[in-house]
Formats: sequence, C-alpha cells, structure tokens
Amino acid sequence: MNGNPKSGSGALSGVLKYVRHIRDTAIVSLGALAISAGFNLFLIPQQLLSGGVSGIAMIVGYYTGFEIPILYLVLNLPILIWGLVSIGRRFVALSIWSVALTTWLMQLLPVPSGASIDPVLASVFGGVLVGAGTGYSLRFGGSSGGFDILGSILTRRLDFPLGMVIFALNGIVVLALGYLYGWGLALYSMLSIYITGKIVDMIHIRHIKVTAFIVTSRTKEIAERLLNIPRGVTVISTRGAFSNTERDMLMTVTTRYELADLRRIIREVDPRAFVNIVETVEVLGEFRRTRSP
Repeated sequence: MNGNPKSGSGALSGVLKYVRHIRDTAIVSLGALAISAGFNLFLIPQQLLSGGVSGIAMIVGYYTGFEIPILYLVLNLPILIWGLVSIGRRFVALSIWSVALTTWLMQLLPVPSGASIDPVLASVFGGVLVGAGTGYSLRFGGSSGGFDILGSILTRRLDFPLGMVIFALNGIVVLALGYLYGWGLALYSMLSIYITGKIVDMIHIRHIKVTAFIVTSRTKEIAERLLNIPRGVTVISTRGAFSNTERDMLMTVTTRYELADLRRIIREVDPRAFVNIVETVEVLGEFRRTRSP
C-alpha cells in the first residue's frame, strides 16, 4: 500500500528544518567563540572597546574591577527582553545563546599581558574577530546581543546597512572612553569598531538589493514560489527577436541574502529559464523586507 506523499514530504521538511536549526546554532556558537577571542586576546589587554553594550561593560570593568563577562551578561538582559517583544523568539533565542556562550568563553579564555601587543594590531585583529563573529551570527538568524539587537530593530523599519548603524551607536561609548581614559585609547577603539562594522556589512548582506529578470515558460509556478519568500513579482510579456516566441518575464527585487533561495527555486521549477541578475542602486516605494526570524 502506497504511503501518503504529503506525509513523507512533511517529514522531510521537518528533518531539513531541524538540520538548519542545528547548523544555525553551530555557526552562532562559532561566532561567540570569535567574539570572546577578540575581546580577551586583543581588546581587553589594551583596555580598548568593542563598542555598544560590551564597550559599556568594558568601561565599567576597567574602572571598578568588576568581571567584564558578568557585566556583559547583565547589561544585555533588558535588551534581549526588548528584542523578544519587538523582533521574534527564534532571533532572540539564538541571541541569548550567543550572549551566554560568549560570557562563559570569556571566563575560560586567558587575557594576555597587553604590553606585548601593538595597539594598532590589537585594534585590527580584535575588530576582525568581533566583526566576523557578529556578522555570521546575524546572517544565520541570531546576534551577539546589545546594539546588534537595537540595530536590527532599526534596519527592519529603516533600510540601511546594519554595520554602520552599530558604528553610529557606538560613537557615544567611544566618547565616554576618551573622556575617562584618554583620546589615544578612544582612537584605537574607533579603528576597531570601524573594522567591526565593515566586516559585519561584508558578511551580513541583507541590505544589498538585486533585481532579477527571469524569462520562463513556467511563469505561474516560479511566481508562486517567489511570493512565498516573500517578494513582489511583476510579470512582463516579451517576444524573442530571433525565435519570435512569446514568453513571460518575471521581474523581482530581492536581497543578496536571499539570492541562494532565488537560484534554488529557478533550478527546481525551470532549469532552462534565462535569468539576468543585476545589483540595484536604490529602491523607492514599497519594498517587502525579509520576514522576522
């Protein structure tokens, strides 16, 4: 007796969803390792800042002698609660995991003597590690907490690069460091935070738009799949100059973050479709953003 194909498809979908969840959690965990390494191995030994909530924790820790990992955890708690209300449970659940794991790893990793590390190199390598950890955490559905959540809330309402949002928010923290501990440390911290922001934008590419022109004979099937991403689709009637064959062309604006989904849909529905993808300079009017995690 034949089984129900829908039941088999549902089971496969459940397995794939579970595998994706495991993958996302593993990548967020590696991001937490990179962030904690950037803090303990490069920034904290030089009394530099990473910016944001972690920067506030560092300033308080330098001044009072309290443990920076514990301060990092405590200061993140109210922001995580706000994110739970404003963004989505999956996003915040991964962010909580990232913050908790970063806190634990910071207590495990040694903090070397700062005298043996050049402050410029410490700023650069610290910024790269923190930016990579933050960027991959954001790309796979989580964050490193703090201003990442604030920046993510803003970019879901206003469409501009997340890394630069975080960089602007961090400026206040850097000014506080300069006032309390000297402008030399503040300038090194600004270098580190700038590098972090650029690395985040290189990895977390959700704000970069592309326009896809798809000439296909399977218009309805591809359009339905694209609308489920969800993205708007415009259908344009075309005629080939050489073949004189009439076909439909689908035009859709999406993000580079979702480009892999777009390619997969076209391969599955119409592998022979002609596709032209160009980078979009600006989008005016209504643009449906990605769904909240």
